[in-house]
Amino acid sequence: MLDKIYYGNSVQDWGVSIIIIICALLINKLIVVLDRKIIRKITAKSNTRLDDIFFDALEKPVMSGIMLLAIWIALERLNLDHTVHEIIGKSYDILIVLNVTWFFARLVAALIEENLANKSPNKSREGRFGIDAKLLPLIKRAVLIVVWLIGVVTALHNVGITVTTLMGTLGIGGIAFALAAQDTIKNMFGGVTIFTDKTFSIGDVISFNSTEGTVVDIGLRSTRIRTYDKRLVTIPNYKLMDAVVTNISSEPGRRIVMDVGLTYDTTPEKMRKAMGLLKDMPNRVPDVRNKDLIVAFTEFADSALIIRFIYFIRKDADIFETRTKVNFEILNSFTQEGLNFAFPSQSIYIENNTDPAKC
Repeated sequence: MLDKIYYGNSVQDWGVSIIIIICALLINKLIVVLDRKIIRKITAKSNTRLDDIFFDALEKPVMSGIMLLAIWIALERLNLDHTVHEIIGKSYDILIVLNVTWFFARLVAALIEENLANKSPNKSREGRFGIDAKLLPLIKRAVLIVVWLIGVVTALHNVGITVTTLMGTLGIGGIAFALAAQDTIKNMFGGVTIFTDKTFSIGDVISFNSTEGTVVDIGLRSTRIRTYDKRLVTIPNYKLMDAVVTNISSEPGRRIVMDVGLTYDTTPEKMRKAMGLLKDMPNRVPDVRNKDLIVAFTEFADSALIIRFIYFIRKDADIFETRTKVNFEILNSFTQEGLNFAFPSQSIYIENNTDPAKC
């Protein structure tokens, strides 16, 4: 029975090839056990993290390499068609290079994480070498793209395909693809510009055209903003790069401008008293800044004497809650001092020119 022929090979030959593949699987299991039980314990005792990173990056590519070797041996010992062996040979010329590239990609990614990521407990925005922590994914992705491009080009070269030949084959299709991808490229450069210029970061409140909200994500292609009505707005990065963007979170405090109108029967002494109460607002409401406070008697309006009150709310304070406290403080203090708020009104004076003798 073992000598029975199937597809040019005996049952015994097929069985031996299958056993070779099974042995490779068992060897991979053994490698995993050795790595977890022995190698990791040895590398953990060293004074450097490089050996840990190296062996961690090496584990899976080694296992896939063993499987590739086992499959190669299993197929090469079989009596297959010459064309099949040629296909297998060219495939392995590509797969071996890609497997080595996989190892280097894992190693480079781990080294970038280890050397550029911020591992301090204070959660600073900047990692090592002064690089913004949010820029790290872009750096890692760009480096990995370069590594894989080198690997793919090398693998294609091994089977006789050069880059110039490949580009010539693409021809008009490649040009069309490049034109179609230009917006994507613009968005990617826009994302890099946002990170490098530090225009804004995740968590900042920004204003762009008619959109204002909190930045929740910055990607390679687009930036997502959560508006005040809780809607998620997605904006292409190249539009943000070319437009005027106001970073509201970067301001030292939120500027509030309000006009307080008092009735025309308010005496000069009471006007000065009202202005004094407004100037004392930082002592009454803690989140109002002392700096840049402006109180001025600015206008004789149609139905009120106008006091312009400009104040700044501290950056980390709740804007609406602070404004509410200020308005209540104005209402309470002005009421206690007998200061009357004006409302739109009109007084009509009728002159009596009637001659009493004619009545």
